[in-house]
Amino acid sequence: MKEHIANQFRDIQNSICAGLEDLDGKAGFREDQWNRPGGGGGRSRVIHGGDLIEKGGVNFSEVYGECSAELRKQLRKDVHHFYATGVSIVLHPNNPMVPIIHMNIRFFELDDGTHWFGGGIDLTPHYVDKEEARIFHQQLKEVCDRHHTAYYPRFKGWADDYFYLPHRNETRGVGGIFFDDLGRDESETNQYFNFTVEVAHAFVPIYSHLVNRKRHSPFKKEEREWQLLRRGRYVEFNLVHDRGTRFGLLSNGRTESILMSLPNVASWEYMHEPEAESREAQTLALLKKGIDWLQ
Repeated sequence: MKEHIANQFRDIQNSICAGLEDLDGKAGFREDQWNRPGGGGGRSRVIHGGDLIEKGGVNFSEVYGECSAELRKQLRKDVHHFYATGVSIVLHPNNPMVPIIHMNIRFFELDDGTHWFGGGIDLTPHYVDKEEARIFHQQLKEVCDRHHTAYYPRFKGWADDYFYLPHRNETRGVGGIFFDDLGRDESETNQYFNFTVEVAHAFVPIYSHLVNRKRHSPFKKEEREWQLLRRGRYVEFNLVHDRGTRFGLLSNGRTESILMSLPNVASWEYMHEPEAESREAQTLALLKKGIDWLQ
């Protein structure tokens, strides 16, 4: 089963990279293959300086080995060996009117026999556009509904809670879906594997739809500066709260690949407050949990 899942994930990485190169139209991915000292390795692919994408990464990993004490604590399991494979994606666009997007799919197996799937996809606009958020969530709902009508509301709420910066009291963006610990029951393994794969295959069509609405929109210096501030928030989440970042570092993964999600340029301005009623202030007002974007 592990070999089959890893091969599927490799194919997903190939397909997504090809789709993103077509979408960008200028830049291509650079690949680095790496080995993990404790077992396994991966293929990191990074794109930068494109017509659309300022910096992005599409990484595949398959790692295994002994669990450190810190890793056992994160897994909340008294186990000695683990296996993990997955694909992770983050794209930072050039244009502030185009949103950042993230996707991750993963499979874990432990030496006590337990295994599960996890993943998610979420959108982080620099400027929240309600229609864009509606389109994004509607497309995710359609993917979920093909498997079970309970998936979207469950995983949407999970994303609201996960993609959240408690120290800022704001969500990272307009959310999406997030799921974990799926398929621990053997009878559900194929069901959740198929769902995880379909989420991955939906990534390029969903992002292409959103990108082509605004990729050529003009923008001002002030809007670029706001984009860099919002990227700063993205960095805060990934370094402080993201489980994937913590797992990668605790499992002695490749640091450059783990931190590929960070943009080339971001900024932090002390006590920055946008003007009342500005588009920036309106965006901050919409970074809240529980918004029904489909209304």
